[in-house]
Amino acid sequence: MKKSVTIIVIIAVLAALTFWMVGKYNAMVTAEENVKTAWAQVENQYQRRSDLIPNLVATVKGYAAHESQVLESVVAARAKATQVVVDPSQASPEQLAAYQASQGELSQALGRLLAVTENYPDLKADKNFRDLQEQLEGTENRITVARNAFNESAKEYNRLIRLFPNNIVASIFGFQQKAYFAAEAGAEKAPVVAF
Repeated sequence: MKKSVTIIVIIAVLAALTFWMVGKYNAMVTAEENVKTAWAQVENQYQRRSDLIPNLVATVKGYAAHESQVLESVVAARAKATQVVVDPSQASPEQLAAYQASQGELSQALGRLLAVTENYPDLKADKNFRDLQEQLEGTENRITVARNAFNESAKEYNRLIRLFPNNIVASIFGFQQKAYFAAEAGAEKAPVVAF
């Protein structure tokens, strides 16, 4: 009798442990999928910006054809930015930094392009240019929101796999921490405004 009760207790404990482990594993898979989804939104917004650039360059080219160096730098930066690919399941801080750097170069090139347009009042008055500029500004805001959402989902995932006893399940099944987007170099310094 005692032997059968002991066996039943052992089976019950093993069953409870199995259900607990399955629950934790499923929670980690869900959190990891949330990170991947958030990353897809980041890429989606960067793609949106990339898709707007040829139209913006074409519109500016019609008014400022002799600004070819600026236009070419935007096209080159766009090409470079689209070549950097990050797999969110294997993303390292170095990969995210490279991705962020290529996108930063594109942002700088776009900034130079928009600065050049200040010299062309007809261009600034062009409805297509104004619409493209508004779409680009909106896309930059969407990129910021998507990056923040990615960092939040990565934080939740990282927290989940690092808490005890979840970290035991995470190590058994190979769940690794996810990297974050970091502030761009020099972002900690306030810009100097001179009049």
